[in-house]
Amino acid sequence: MESLTFDLSQGGVRPLNQHLHGPAAELTGQHITVVNPDGAHNIAVGLNAPVKVTIDGHAGYYAAGMNKLADVTINGSAGTGVAENMMSGKVHVKGFASNSAGASAHGGLLIIDGDAGLRCGISLKGGDIVVGGSVGSFSGFMAQAGRMVICGNAGDALGDSLYEAVIYVKGEIKSLGADAQLEPLGDSDITALTELLAAAGLNHKPQDFKRVASARSLYHWNADADQTY
Repeated sequence: MESLTFDLSQGGVRPLNQHLHGPAAELTGQHITVVNPDGAHNIAVGLNAPVKVTIDGHAGYYAAGMNKLADVTINGSAGTGVAENMMSGKVHVKGFASNSAGASAHGGLLIIDGDAGLRCGISLKGGDIVVGGSVGSFSGFMAQAGRMVICGNAGDALGDSLYEAVIYVKGEIKSLGADAQLEPLGDSDITALTELLAAAGLNHKPQDFKRVASARSLYHWNADADQTY
């Protein structure tokens, strides 16, 4: 595996991203190490090759956004929108994540070892998110497809306006959002949790989690509701 190092204190993010936007055939199998990120924004965005990227430090806004195929590890915390609109691949945040982690992700796996801020998994469209800690309010808002695993607690309005996505929570839920409800765990849920927890390297019993899914009362317009739901 070819290894390259980019020092963001010597030239900033642009040379790194220009390299990472090169031909996929040339990037395949490379291991890129990013040093001195110092919270820079837009690190390793728009990747479209099976390349491995290790960010040694904290990343700013939208790190690994629009990821496709790549394996990105952040050895620190990440700002707003980490792995937003991810299509495939894996993004692993070893620290904490700010607001809107994994927003609109269509595929792939986002792992956050620590806590995540507000709106984690907002408008999720098919990706998987595993949070080792807790998440803030309005996480899973309008999540359309995909799965979220929260090993800590969840803030207010979890799963508000949830569609077909499923959220698993081990800790306490401050409140559920509109049209979200608790449901019994089934065999398929145990299987999914076992696989996702293993992929994230976490050792929790799947049976200790609660399942949150849509009650489906918002799927169709109800004239008798007088716009009150």
